[in-house]
Amino acid sequence: MTESAEWANYVAQMEQILALDLDDARRAELQLQLSRIAAIAAPLMALPLDDRLEVAGVFQPCA
Repeated sequence: MTESAEWANYVAQMEQILALDLDDARRAELQLQLSRIAAIAAPLMALPLDDRLEVAGVFQPCA
């Protein structure tokens, strides 16, 4: 499956989950933007991390 088809499937699933009704132009633009975001994030996602790194804590606001 190509990256374009994967984004098309993702957008279609999110349309159903979020009850959105996107027209073809908006759907195509959203897929393009998601593809651009993925390209920007790719170098960071490829960065090797040490297995011994601790998982970040979860923010808990004061009550």
